[in-house]
Amino acid sequence: MDASIVGWGHTRFGRLEGETLESLIVGAAREALADAGIAAAQVDGIWLGNFNAGLVPDGFAASLALQADDDLRFKPATRCENACASGSAAIFAARNAIRAGEARVALVIGAEKMTHLATAEVAEALGHAGYAAQEAGLTFPAIFGRFAAAYFQKWGDRSAALAQIAAKNHRNALSNPLAQMRKDVGFAFCNTVSDKNPIVAAPLRLTDCSLVSDGAAALVLVADDMLGDFRRAVGFRAAAQVNDFLPMSRRDLTAFEGPAQAFRRAYAQAGITVHDLDFAEVHDCFTIAELMLYEAMGLAPPGQGARALDEGWVLKGGALPVNLSGGLKAKGHPVGATGVSMHVIAARQLVGEAGDMQRQDAALGCVFNMGGSGVANYCSILEARKAG
Repeated sequence: MDASIVGWGHTRFGRLEGETLESLIVGAAREALADAGIAAAQVDGIWLGNFNAGLVPDGFAASLALQADDDLRFKPATRCENACASGSAAIFAARNAIRAGEARVALVIGAEKMTHLATAEVAEALGHAGYAAQEAGLTFPAIFGRFAAAYFQKWGDRSAALAQIAAKNHRNALSNPLAQMRKDVGFAFCNTVSDKNPIVAAPLRLTDCSLVSDGAAALVLVADDMLGDFRRAVGFRAAAQVNDFLPMSRRDLTAFEGPAQAFRRAYAQAGITVHDLDFAEVHDCFTIAELMLYEAMGLAPPGQGARALDEGWVLKGGALPVNLSGGLKAKGHPVGATGVSMHVIAARQLVGEAGDMQRQDAALGCVFNMGGSGVANYCSILEARKAG
């Protein structure tokens, strides 16, 4: 017995000064339950994706979800953490509980509160997702700067391709009312180093980096034999998790081998190729990550990811539009919420509820959520099981 998504909630992403981690969790959970039309008393378990690592003092946050409804009291609640893939870790754990027969209705929430801290403090907290024995003190811009430098050294300067990705995702965010940065900054600005777009970690510029964000998303999963009770449902054609070595010193920085393995396994499970997908939401924590993911997902051979941009494949209206939501780059990246958000956005696409983001006749979507620098890799292939 597999599981399907039957309801969802999603806060706006951004600097949400009136919100706390608790209020974000509660708000998204209530919205998802209401959207699914299911009572809290029917929930068998709660899974929360939340990274934290010192971002907030709430180190024991799973039971904050019970604040959403008193009928959630005494429900088992578990916090899942796998760096920036904590949200997908929560989804996969909830789905596995349903597949194992341990639950029939699962509430999954992803949330993070970040913007109350200074940028340096956020960078320090996120740095805990690296390999402390060798990478202590490195920020994630510095880590992905090393990926970009290695990629450029092997394949040539791809700064213009990175600027194309940033500009594309900012344009896409204009169609997403929940996105943090709804502004078309343009290719020229993204491709030019300036006072407003400085080098952050060479060769990465400010526009190559995702945003510091507050936000939450939630969804309700139910066993597939319950789908007759719901107006629409989105199911998993495939779901693959792959973890790679944590030390960067043990990995090729010019190739996302862990992500590539996750895509291959998901495609094999689903019985498809990349060319069968109608859209993808992928983990563009930095623009170099999205460029390398084009290659990992099979859109282009190694070193030729820029072709996906030059040929228009990944643009809105292209053969395989990537990050129609604006991605982490412009939608925002509240770490624990990101994986859940990506699944919510994809589900909305597949049932025709994505508004101005909608990909016409979308039947098969891909979500790729990544923790660390290609370490924890989650790939879902989703399809509508029941349209509203």
